[in-house]
Amino acid sequence: MEPLTTSYPLKYSVHKARIFVVFLSMVLCTTILCLLQLRVFKPKIKDFYSFEVKDSRGRIISLDKYRGKATLVVNVASYCQYTDKNYIALQELHREFGPSHFTVLAFPCNQFGESEPSSSQEIESFAKGNYGVTFPVFHKIKILGSEADPAFKFLIDSSKKEPRWNFWKYLVSPEGKVVKFWRPEEPIESIKPEVTSLIRQIIMKKREDL
Repeated sequence: MEPLTTSYPLKYSVHKARIFVVFLSMVLCTTILCLLQLRVFKPKIKDFYSFEVKDSRGRIISLDKYRGKATLVVNVASYCQYTDKNYIALQELHREFGPSHFTVLAFPCNQFGESEPSSSQEIESFAKGNYGVTFPVFHKIKILGSEADPAFKFLIDSSKKEPRWNFWKYLVSPEGKVVKFWRPEEPIESIKPEVTSLIRQIIMKKREDL
């Protein structure tokens, strides 16, 4: 009498193989999804132009509109011993080098000697009326402490230099990196060569891209 045969072991092996294939497919799909997620949601490296700020009327402005330019970022004040000299010098710089490749960006702040008590719109009117400024004057901000504006905090963290008074100046490259900083008492002549160098690089790059 022939021994009875059964297909159970064979069926079990096929079933086990199918489970393994399904499991392997799930692992591969999960891996691909994770890689895609990392690529899509990878945090971008911050630069100065990646931030948003408010203009004097409180409207949100993206600093990305200044990308590709050299910018001189300044914490300004209306009632300071450095006000006259600096506003005149800043407008001179903006008129000489701007606006195609360079701009001054003014951020009013009242944290130094309470020398900027006015509202943002009043500050803008003061700067334009008294010094004829043609560069942007933004919303009044804080630049020190836990409430510091993120864009200005980036400048401080990048330069490792925290403003100690009004009219500290940070020169930012077309790529949004801090190049150099100056204290309020330093003359305009010390800034011009650095600005000229950055503008020359911008023009040369544009010629190469043509």
